[in-house]
Amino acid sequence: MQNKRSILWFVFAFSLIMLYDGWQKQLGHPTLFGMPIQSQPASDKAGAANAKTEGGVPTDSKRLAVEEKTGVAETTGMDNKQNGEVVEVKTDVLALQFNTQGAVLQRAELLQQRDLQDKTKNMVLLDKSSDRVYLAQSGLTGGTLPNHKTPYKLISQERQLAEGKDTLELVFVAQTEGITLKQTYTLKRASYAIAVKHEIINQGGQAITPSLYLQLTRDSSKPEVHSEVLSAFTPTTFTGPAVYSEEKKFQKVEFKAIAEDKKDRHLEKGSQTWIAMVQHYYVSAWIPENKNQHELRTNKISNDLYSVAQIQPLEAIATGASRTVNNVLYVGPQDQKALEALAPGLELVADYGWLAIIAKPIFALLQLLHDLTGNWGWAIILLTILLKLVFYPLSAAGYKSMARMKNVTPRMQALKEKYGDDRAKLNQAMMDLYRTEKINPLGGCFPMLIQIPVFIALYWVLLASVEMRGAPWLGWIQDLATPDPWYILPAIMMVSMFVQFKLNPTPVDPVQQKVMMIMPLVFGVMFFFFPAGLVLYWVVNNILSIAQQWAINKQLEKAGLK
Repeated sequence: MQNKRSILWFVFAFSLIMLYDGWQKQLGHPTLFGMPIQSQPASDKAGAANAKTEGGVPTDSKRLAVEEKTGVAETTGMDNKQNGEVVEVKTDVLALQFNTQGAVLQRAELLQQRDLQDKTKNMVLLDKSSDRVYLAQSGLTGGTLPNHKTPYKLISQERQLAEGKDTLELVFVAQTEGITLKQTYTLKRASYAIAVKHEIINQGGQAITPSLYLQLTRDSSKPEVHSEVLSAFTPTTFTGPAVYSEEKKFQKVEFKAIAEDKKDRHLEKGSQTWIAMVQHYYVSAWIPENKNQHELRTNKISNDLYSVAQIQPLEAIATGASRTVNNVLYVGPQDQKALEALAPGLELVADYGWLAIIAKPIFALLQLLHDLTGNWGWAIILLTILLKLVFYPLSAAGYKSMARMKNVTPRMQALKEKYGDDRAKLNQAMMDLYRTEKINPLGGCFPMLIQIPVFIALYWVLLASVEMRGAPWLGWIQDLATPDPWYILPAIMMVSMFVQFKLNPTPVDPVQQKVMMIMPLVFGVMFFFFPAGLVLYWVVNNILSIAQQWAINKQLEKAGLK
């Protein structure tokens, strides 16, 4: 029975090793167990390189034609021969570049967010360059109608949000065969949500029944990790399309799944929908104002270019009539409060992994504590104290069991010497001893087991929540989402673990004793690469555990049970 505590410690350590191995596989590194990582075929890599030329524009001759039956828009990039004028606009939080060829949003710089690699630069989310393609597009299908490859004319004059004003409008107009499409982008102060109005005017000779498509096009490259973190120890969250409908709720779509479908991947038709492109900390999303039935599609455009689109069927527009459709384009950080206010389920783009059911309540509680303290570090400390209070009865029972176990350690050593290698008699004698002294040999393990899912869930909260990025605590800790630059917290954690082990009963087996002495060092080194916020949680938890165990030991001494 004494061995079970050591076994549980090794289970915990093995869980951390498996977590690290998962990070390796996500990053394309060799795994710890020698299993090959699936890599992109050489032909695909070559094709991906050939698919982008100047300005990141695909030149692949394969084009997806407009399918009038299904209303699917042609989901390719802009043609090299028809590049339009680049229009730059700026608010207090966004610097955007539109192209008059299709009124496409081809670059979005987030002025209040720093680049993951170079903190002297701003984060660029959407982009069209030789390295990346990430665009927001829209247009009409159902005939020869304006789409994201049609030349537009810019008819608005303002390019920058003026002092004292809260909105900036950018208006593009295109016309094909008597059908006019007027796109109005309304940018707001301190907002990453852009109101987009599509006004269709029928000046042709007959009625039309078009569909409006909203589309995000992106290559499959993952965002770069923090430069100050060793890449081998840095996991990545989900990168790729996500869709939502009232009927099937939130769904992530892997690039690999899209690539395996040779044609458009018709996901579903649903109401109250939205589409998004997700990456670590950031998201772009098209959110329709109407809640009608919409069609959701993904597509592989070229060897390394993918799209997710939302098709909105419109009612017939008679000659001389018009129709206006309002939508929202969000381009910015995964601010969960802002996203939740925009659309149901949009906050789910913050990727909390397989323990989201625990991580989401933890984040909600952390956010509440942050509102009270104004600091995410103190919020983590208060969260640790609250969790300790919640689990106090169970952990107190475990510590009492460990204290009693420590008291009978000399008697256990005597039993081992008495029975020698006769494991059956030794185990029976130890069971009798546990029963007589009312000791649960596994009681001390329960507090640790309870912490494991909370520990992993908090890790994903710190990893995936953009609110934590760049959040300082005090002194040398200026970013709780990255490792402690001076390794002070991991060092304190090692000391606290060593003190904890000293308060626990000494294992009878000398090998187990050595393992328990080495364990703080092993965990401390691993924690060098964990987010500082997570190490802060563990340090505070250890200190509280030490105080609790010391108090319980004193109580038992007074009661004569120790």
